[in-house]
Amino acid sequence: MGSPSDEELMERFCDGAPDAFEALFARHAARVQGFLTRMVRDAPLAEDLLQTTFLSVVRARGRYEPGTRFVPWLMTIAANAARDTLRHQHHVDAHAARSSGAEPTSASPPSGDPSLRRHLLDALQQLPPDHREAVVLSKVEGWSFEEIAALRGISAGAARLRAHRGYERLRELLHGLEAEG
Repeated sequence: MGSPSDEELMERFCDGAPDAFEALFARHAARVQGFLTRMVRDAPLAEDLLQTTFLSVVRARGRYEPGTRFVPWLMTIAANAARDTLRHQHHVDAHAARSSGAEPTSASPPSGDPSLRRHLLDALQQLPPDHREAVVLSKVEGWSFEEIAALRGISAGAARLRAHRGYERLRELLHGLEAEG
């Protein structure tokens, strides 16, 4: 007999088996942390959000419905944690800028950086969170637009549009970097 599915492990955890939670964490922590790192582009913050995500899983286990696909449920929790943090940071940065009289600064990529990966990460960070999430989930995580739609509670067309707008903006940003270099 093979190893239990994520859904079976989650149901066991809901029934009080802590080893099932440990197995879920071991299976998914790296993937969730990678997703969070791409969303917030700050490794220590992503580590904190990883802990927050799995703490939310513990707290929400009573609301987990048997038969629910675990990975989309987990990624929804992670995405919400990242979005909440980014929204909070935006408000804090805007308040700090107003208090100091300075204009808010955008995270523009450093010129002269030879790493395409670095440029891409910088460009991703400049996308609106909904567009960034759609791009990361579709291109990096390999999710279908239907899966993204289910995660966000939107239509597949809306998920596709968010990703398309994200791709277009990335092209603009990366083309601008080519012109600088």
